[in-house]
Amino acid sequence: MSSVNTEIEENINLPEAKVESPWKDAWRRLKKNKMAMIGLVIMVAVVIVAVFAPFIAPHDPFYSPVMEDGRTELSLIGPTWNYPFGTDRLGRDLFSRVVYGTRISLMVGIITQMIALSIGIPLGALAGYYGGWVDEIISYLINVFLAFPFILFAIAIMSVFQDPGIDKVFIALGIISWPGLARIVRGQVMALKEEEYIEAAKSLGANDARIIFLHVIPNCLAPIIVTVTLGVAGAILAEAGLSFLGLGAQPPTPSWGLMLSTGRAYLRSNPYMMWFPGLAIMITILGLNLFGDGLRDVLDPKMKD
Repeated sequence: MSSVNTEIEENINLPEAKVESPWKDAWRRLKKNKMAMIGLVIMVAVVIVAVFAPFIAPHDPFYSPVMEDGRTELSLIGPTWNYPFGTDRLGRDLFSRVVYGTRISLMVGIITQMIALSIGIPLGALAGYYGGWVDEIISYLINVFLAFPFILFAIAIMSVFQDPGIDKVFIALGIISWPGLARIVRGQVMALKEEEYIEAAKSLGANDARIIFLHVIPNCLAPIIVTVTLGVAGAILAEAGLSFLGLGAQPPTPSWGLMLSTGRAYLRSNPYMMWFPGLAIMITILGLNLFGDGLRDVLDPKMKD
């Protein structure tokens, strides 16, 4: 009898339960958001330009064909077939400089957010998990940083350095970018620490560090990813503003903000010098914001179908 039952059980094909990954479900819903996909396409294009800049740029972005008398015959040439974006006052190819400027902007955005992550996640997690005087001190520090306007705070920090440069921009923007991230992590941790699986981990003897970094923070990834994506856009825009004011990248670095600053002297006679770097900034920020907004809608549990 038992052998018959075994044979029957083997012949019955029970349907297997399919558990879809939450990230796979998020990607499926993201593909339905047309604006987010447009932003993703723009981001991919920007990354490709940055990675393959040496192959895309037709000229050396630093090369200035200066003649013996100090002049250059290629100075301030409008857009042509050989120079699609024209040349600057030193005869340098603007198209090549805009292409290489993509690397500078992405590097600023990524490194700035890495610094913000390294500061904001631990502080936000500590404040949310322990509460009490730890939360009060960290929350007070967050409020102090958020009390200052972002760009003015960046200008103040850059003014401290005697020799501003792109490396100083990383530090300045990283220092002032962590409070918003820390506040989001704090709120998420305060909600998650009361969950049953956290209590189960405690009952099994897991220490606080293990609970925070292996159980709590991984469940905060969705809002962190959205915040970082939008933070990259803010960092790129802030770097362009600082470079425009002379407090960021210094010549001859091919920074979009620095190109805007140089081109403003020729706004009437050669406006193309500001058009193309300004357009590059606009397209990049637009792509990041569209994709970030799409991620926020997809990863928000209240927005699910």
